[in-house]
Amino acid sequence: MTFHSILFERTEEDSIKKETLEAPDFFVDLNLDQIIDAITAGKQEYNLKPFFYTSLNDIDAIKYRHEIMLDLENKILFENIKSFAQRMRAMREHLAQKDKLYYKYQKESWFLDAVEIYCDAVNCLVHDLTLVDLKSRGFLAFREYLTNYTNSDRFTSLLAETKKLKDDLSTVKYCLLIKGNRINVSKYESEIDYSVEVEKTFEKFKQGAVKDYRVKFLDLPDMNHVEAGVLDLVAKLYPDIFLNLDNYCTKNSNYLDETIAVFDREIQFYIAYLEYVAIFKRAGLKFCYPQISDKCKEVYNYEGFDLALAYKLINENSTVVCNDFYLKGKERIFVVTGPNQGGKTTFARTFGQLHYLASLGCPVPGSQAQLFLYDRLFTHFEREENIKDLRGKLEDELIRIHHILNQATSNSIIIINEIFTSTTLKDAIFLSKKIMEKIIQMDLLCVWVTFIYELASMSEKTVSMVSTVVPKNPALRTYKILRKPPDGLSYALSIAEKYRLTYDCLKERIKS
Repeated sequence: MTFHSILFERTEEDSIKKETLEAPDFFVDLNLDQIIDAITAGKQEYNLKPFFYTSLNDIDAIKYRHEIMLDLENKILFENIKSFAQRMRAMREHLAQKDKLYYKYQKESWFLDAVEIYCDAVNCLVHDLTLVDLKSRGFLAFREYLTNYTNSDRFTSLLAETKKLKDDLSTVKYCLLIKGNRINVSKYESEIDYSVEVEKTFEKFKQGAVKDYRVKFLDLPDMNHVEAGVLDLVAKLYPDIFLNLDNYCTKNSNYLDETIAVFDREIQFYIAYLEYVAIFKRAGLKFCYPQISDKCKEVYNYEGFDLALAYKLINENSTVVCNDFYLKGKERIFVVTGPNQGGKTTFARTFGQLHYLASLGCPVPGSQAQLFLYDRLFTHFEREENIKDLRGKLEDELIRIHHILNQATSNSIIIINEIFTSTTLKDAIFLSKKIMEKIIQMDLLCVWVTFIYELASMSEKTVSMVSTVVPKNPALRTYKILRKPPDGLSYALSIAEKYRLTYDCLKERIKS
């Protein structure tokens, strides 16, 4: 079993060299930028965002990550990995501090400590991994790699040299004779310690507790020139030990194993996501490992929710509303209608988020899910008009949707939110039907949020979903999106609210 990466089983297909620094185009529309910001907060040192910008295109690669996530749900393993990460962070801090220092032997001392921390981190991790019942291919391969590495000459020599050097340095003892502005440094030759005798002599003069005049010096990592001078003199007293220290630092400058360093970074992808998921689980929300198919377009999700919105609501101690959806047989397209501010866009975002997170190999919101492994994901959300753009809003929307349809394949997903709101209803219906015909013809999976309820019944491939209101108080939204025929009343009320033509709005406008 050969270990390459804890994120990718096969480096030839999914090399980390493919990392991209740019978020996909649909990130902002789906609020995935907010989600990834929250997941990676506090972990900037690992530069995790490129991992979240790169979706997988292979089902086995997704299962590889599922297995690792499942292993990490073992709390003991999770804490062991976090402990390893803390040690590696301490090692990096020592190396960073070393680079800030000026004096040679002090720099070498910090380097030696960094290597000692590294050896300890590796040894602890290999020990911890032997105590856990691992099942994932990734962790099993990594444990084997780590075991072989710790038994290798490279590591055993590094460990032995480090330990011997630390032991040798601990034998260095010296005396300082300070007279005026001169300091003499000499080896400690078992000189008598007179401090006990002095204290005993003056004990009889002690009349009670007195003020403590001792000064506590700050223990700063920096060294002043006097301390550095003393250290240079001490090095001359023990030339063999300090020569070994010089040689050790030169010889082991590249001591860090690259595969372990990569693991230390990559494993944070899982740690960060599972820590993020834990926030929602504590609030009673559910996550699941979705079934993924690149052929079957029958998808479903139960008790799903918009992660970005739920994160905000949890922080506000507000309730999170979950929704269900499914497409079966020839069904491919959700047409979502209903009143404004009723959760339609949230439903569309949830659909997109679920599919994107699933393509990363992550567990997704919901109690059960089956999702489609798409090749491209497109969003068409309403944009504010750009005054520098001479195109009108309608023209801009037509160009954007034309561009999407030209790039999409039958394995793509399209999420459309409120298109053609700038034109007349008649034109909007005409144009929307033309686009819907194209989407149906291409057999695309699609979520379309619209006020045009005629789209919901265009084909056996379309499914009507309606955001609902409280029956006795239509102004009150439930945020539940139900699979049912469009509600004309909701539609009319929504239009009136959108254009501020309700009774209350008109009264207010007449007064002003």
